[in-house]
Amino acid sequence: MSSSRPDSLADPFVAALNTPLDLSQSLEPPRASYLSPSSDTAVSPRDSYADTPDNVSPLVPENEKRDAIAYTQESREEPALRKRSILRRPLFWLIALAAVTIVVLAIILPVYFVVIKHHNNSTVGTSAGGSGDGNGNPPPPGTTTTGGNGSVITTADGTKFTYLNPFGGIWVDNPNDPFNNGAYPNSWTPPLNSSWTWGVDKVYGVNLGGLFVLEPFITPALYQKYPGSVDEWTLSTLMAADTASGGLQQLETHYNTFITEQDIAEIAGAGLNWIRLPIPFWAVEKWDFEPFLEKVCWPYILRVLQWARKYGIRVNLDLHTIPGSQNGYNHSGKSGSINFLNGVMGLANAQRALDYIRIITEFISQPEWVDVVPLFSIVNEALVSTIGTDQIITFYLLAHDMIRNITGYGEGHGPYIVIHDGFLGTAAWADFLQGSDRIILDTHPYFAFDSQSDWAPIATGTGLSAGGIWPQQACSAWGPGINTSQTAFGVTIAGEFSDGYNDCGLYLTGVGNTDSYGTTCSLFLDASQWNSSMIAGLNEFTLASMDALQNWFFWTWKVGNSSTTNSVQSPLWSYQLGLQYGWIPTDPRTAVGTCAALGVTGPQFDGVYLPYQTGGPGAGTIVAASVTSYGQYPPTPINGLTAGAIQSLLPTYTSTSAVPTLPPPTLSPSPSPSVNVGNGWFNSGDTGLAPTQVQGCTYPNAWDAVSSPMPTALCPSTGGATPVTATTPVIAPTSVTTKSTSVTTTSTSITTSTSVTTTSTTTSLA
Repeated sequence: MSSSRPDSLADPFVAALNTPLDLSQSLEPPRASYLSPSSDTAVSPRDSYADTPDNVSPLVPENEKRDAIAYTQESREEPALRKRSILRRPLFWLIALAAVTIVVLAIILPVYFVVIKHHNNSTVGTSAGGSGDGNGNPPPPGTTTTGGNGSVITTADGTKFTYLNPFGGIWVDNPNDPFNNGAYPNSWTPPLNSSWTWGVDKVYGVNLGGLFVLEPFITPALYQKYPGSVDEWTLSTLMAADTASGGLQQLETHYNTFITEQDIAEIAGAGLNWIRLPIPFWAVEKWDFEPFLEKVCWPYILRVLQWARKYGIRVNLDLHTIPGSQNGYNHSGKSGSINFLNGVMGLANAQRALDYIRIITEFISQPEWVDVVPLFSIVNEALVSTIGTDQIITFYLLAHDMIRNITGYGEGHGPYIVIHDGFLGTAAWADFLQGSDRIILDTHPYFAFDSQSDWAPIATGTGLSAGGIWPQQACSAWGPGINTSQTAFGVTIAGEFSDGYNDCGLYLTGVGNTDSYGTTCSLFLDASQWNSSMIAGLNEFTLASMDALQNWFFWTWKVGNSSTTNSVQSPLWSYQLGLQYGWIPTDPRTAVGTCAALGVTGPQFDGVYLPYQTGGPGAGTIVAASVTSYGQYPPTPINGLTAGAIQSLLPTYTSTSAVPTLPPPTLSPSPSPSVNVGNGWFNSGDTGLAPTQVQGCTYPNAWDAVSSPMPTALCPSTGGATPVTATTPVIAPTSVTTKSTSVTTTSTSITTSTSVTTTSTTTSLA
């Protein structure tokens, strides 16, 4: 199958960042039961998503998208202060007022300059209890607003809600300082503009699954509307053909409504401090043979990042899809075969993946975003049993060097790099790339998919007797491995886990697949039918899971309603629903000590990492043995090839195309001229071009090439071998701290390339 890169790669995005909607009625997202609606809002149906008036709204008008708004505040005059009468004894009152003023200034000024200004680096324009005029009305443009528990939030579309946060969290919004990082979600989490200390600070997070990467069980209504859709590839194909319903633009409606600002506020109010945000590679671009909606989600991704900034929530940005599929699962973009580092198109797809990792790194490493996005998960759930351990490690080493040559080395230079354990378990990654700079291991423990058929009950009572075997099993199965990995590998997190101790849930195992729990799953599809013992059991299981995993992201914050029942039919996977019904704790800190109380013991981590693991001395100086084993790219052999295949003939791309840089937001009202919004590219020395097909060559289907015939000759026929290279830009020492790259390199120019001795059809892995 021949395919080509789009001609419009350099076209500007049609941005729609936080643009106020021209609504005929207010959009009311679902809310947890402990978040009471204000008098200005109405209660919406429980966890409603599709086909309800409260969740459907007109999209951002096309003519406004190009003036995308990150933070919009209507101009309102401050109410006049009530004048105090001094008609009686005016001299007395003037003297008293002067005395009080002196006392107040003596107290307030030191506190402000030593504590508040140093802490937030911003001017607080209103009390912590409200914003604007105290009724949720926006202040004049350029005025900082901040608020805490009980403050009224007015969103960009005019919707109002009350921010309920019993944990001391503070939100900050300043149109003249749109990248203000002074907010914090609770009293135990440092503000965004303060350092996060691994081993001391704890990640209590949720995923925003199903928002930008659509999974059938999270967004069932969209899949139910299009029979035959099983993944985003088939959904996009069928949706595009349905022009009467708006075609692929229906996805923009979903991006705009599934997660709202109030969701982010509720996440902060639930005692959480991180979100993991799965994004697709087609946020950057797609190629012509792919059916996805290209680039449209990027402005909405920026909107979520700005909301996270406002409420002081850190973001683990997760590249959830990879060209060709890294695991064959529906959430990789297309279910079926694995064509990333596997099969005939394995190297070509890896070229594209590496370039998208590069482009995203360039964006989030800018000073405007580096504090909001401290983690970058570069490949979600690569199926290493198919790809191969040596093969994926070689790719990770190449990605590490590329990223650090962009960001520089050491603490404060770009995000931590997060890699998944590939379903091998944490122990398999002990001593991984010792000396590397800030790599985190991510594991996704699920009982639902571990092939066990243990149908032990969870509704067994209350207190420590609640949950049957499941709480102890979570502690014993997950706790020791996590603690050991903190020492054997370094920082280790659980990027996903859930309350799904069985595989019951609509589309949970895929559209058309079966699930089972004993004889029926019906009980687990409707949380409204669960009794107090069931709730208590799930609560104890949740607490045990949180305690065992220590630094975690629940999968997922929200599950949409089924269009047939108008209810959530995978309730064990919804944090929001768990808060409403009571099986999710309203304060995640209460989980600490659960495993010890259950009598589960094991190795303990003392909270101290080796210096290089957190960007200290030695970071970036990878041990020689690892460089020797994994420093030659591409890896050999590539799996998934026919017997006798000559790897040097594998198709690859050439780096001769324009780079589709991710654009910054367009802010309104316009901030002061001194505000720099960035240009989407952190390192100006990174000038390498992007991969594209070699003109005149024919390529197999990039998403289904495992069984394709191997090429029998180079294309084009160059008369000699051309090395595959990977762009590793050299950063000027005045910009960032750099080290020599681990992969074999030549350093003759600003766009130094990592040369490899393997022959190939084309010349770059940029």
